[in-house]
Amino acid sequence: MLKALFLSALFAGSALTTAAYADSNGGSDVAAGDAAAGADQFKSCKACHGIVNGDETIVRGGRSGPDLFGVIGSTAGSAEGFRYSDSLVAAGEAGLVWTEELLAEFIMDPTGFLRTNLDDSSARSKMTYKLRSEGNDIAAYLASVSPEVESNY
Repeated sequence: MLKALFLSALFAGSALTTAAYADSNGGSDVAAGDAAAGADQFKSCKACHGIVNGDETIVRGGRSGPDLFGVIGSTAGSAEGFRYSDSLVAAGEAGLVWTEELLAEFIMDPTGFLRTNLDDSSARSKMTYKLRSEGNDIAAYLASVSPEVESNY
């Protein structure tokens, strides 16, 4: 119970920090995020991930990772039809909702992100790929191809 409260406070604090950061940068969600550059960088992601909105394929990709349409604004580890690591599901159950900032951090080091944010040295992500540069551009790209309304991810 105490751990769940701690995680809820941690994720809520991340959201408040993100909002304060956005307000201090002229209201932009991610100051450094460049969706056009992210579209180019996403080429390395499509080996495992596609972006599909119903019948519309935005990016044809592999199926070893979940479809990323609508990931921004969705609860971590909750897409139907994909089997996530127990740690990512636990993060979602504790209140982790993907923002551009949190997703950018996650794709830099998925397992490290979960270990830090869950305060669990045994936490693991099934995603083993680590982006070598900042993830803001890819997160901005995913936001640009996502619906404006809250996702049912």
